[in-house]
Amino acid sequence: MSLEMEQPDIKEVFEQLIATEDKLAIQEFLNDQNISDVAELINEYPEYESQIVANMAINRAASVFKILDISQQKDIVKELPTAKTAELLNELPADDRTDFLEELPKAVIRDLIKLLDPEERKITLSLLGYPEDSVGRLMTPDYVYVFAHNTVADVFRTIRKYGKSSETIDVIYIINEQGELLDDIRIRDVILATPDKLISDILDGRVVSLLVNDDQEHANQIFKMNNRVALPVVDNNNILLGIVTIDDMLWVANEEFSEDMQKIGGTEALNEPYLDIPLLKLFRKRIGWLVVLFLGEMLTATAMGYFEDEIAKAVVLALFVPLIISSGGNSGSQASTLIIQAMAVGDVYLSDWWRVLKRELLSGLLLGSVLGIIGFIRVIVWHSVAPQIYGDHWFQIGATVGISLMGVVLWGTLTGSMLPIALKKLGADPAVSSAPFVATLVDVTGLIIYFSVALLFLKGLLL
Repeated sequence: MSLEMEQPDIKEVFEQLIATEDKLAIQEFLNDQNISDVAELINEYPEYESQIVANMAINRAASVFKILDISQQKDIVKELPTAKTAELLNELPADDRTDFLEELPKAVIRDLIKLLDPEERKITLSLLGYPEDSVGRLMTPDYVYVFAHNTVADVFRTIRKYGKSSETIDVIYIINEQGELLDDIRIRDVILATPDKLISDILDGRVVSLLVNDDQEHANQIFKMNNRVALPVVDNNNILLGIVTIDDMLWVANEEFSEDMQKIGGTEALNEPYLDIPLLKLFRKRIGWLVVLFLGEMLTATAMGYFEDEIAKAVVLALFVPLIISSGGNSGSQASTLIIQAMAVGDVYLSDWWRVLKRELLSGLLLGSVLGIIGFIRVIVWHSVAPQIYGDHWFQIGATVGISLMGVVLWGTLTGSMLPIALKKLGADPAVSSAPFVATLVDVTGLIIYFSVALLFLKGLLL
């Protein structure tokens, strides 16, 4: 029986090689590692990040570079020699290079674009010309296309000639002489066909494409609904411009998720790692929403002032103000978060607003009824323990609290569910209707509901 040899720790080996300063040994070691392991070394040893990239074969260096955080990419390019930077940028896929460049100041972009080969420079400038967050910024022009009159044997010759520089050869695209997209076929269909078979004979006409100016979130939904590894990108005249692959969509989904979480928390999207963002920039990202929310809460004080006489006559009503407004805010925040998430993953569309409204109307009534009953029972229990707190009109006070909770929770639920849909309809980001924003809005209206119900039950008694 043979004993399995213990594998040396990658970090230990790396530290030993760095200490020897043997460039050839370091290069050989790095080129033998998995891309993800090299990225982990960069995370672990940021002081050596540029050395790690510089000592790798350029194709592997580009594969590592494109999966790093933007802050690490900036640091590496800043430290690399100009010749190595040029080599790295030219090796990067066009879509990944565009993603990196669009995060840089315009002056830096101008300097780096000068380092590109003429053809790569042309492609990059073209991609940077599309709107931010559009499919055009994600697409790559590296793909394999053939014509409908080609044979299967012709396709294989084309793949052997151009496949190496393509983003993927899992899907082959069929165009006509004018460059219009006709169809796409999977490589397995080509492999299973006879060499002399015409491509036109194996087309099924079920091509799914993206428009170059489509929103990236929309593209993400199309990928999920069609279970594709790549999708062609066309212009308004159906001319094939490039393709978008599933790995790009995974990055988009991750970025959109992070942005939505930050917006739901009541701040602007950070667009870079929290620990790397400058303090002043972090302050600017947060202060805007805090000021808006603060001004909104000032309306709560205004509403309290409007009902000052009622509070003076029945001080006991003030005891339940935090309970009422927090319940409404919580229900609104719940509904808002649920709808934003459902819209983000494609479970809810603008056309579903009536179904959402009906569901949330019933949900709000049920939730409000439960909280209203609990609030009413709370008044009863406290009255039995300390009758002097609520006095002779304890039942009316309990009814006021119970009905108010019902109304406020119902209103919060409806507001929280409809606001994201309304913002989407107006072309804004639904995540802007964040939990703090909805809670602030419901706080003000909740007070109006509460004191209106109090007037109904206690007019002529305490008011």
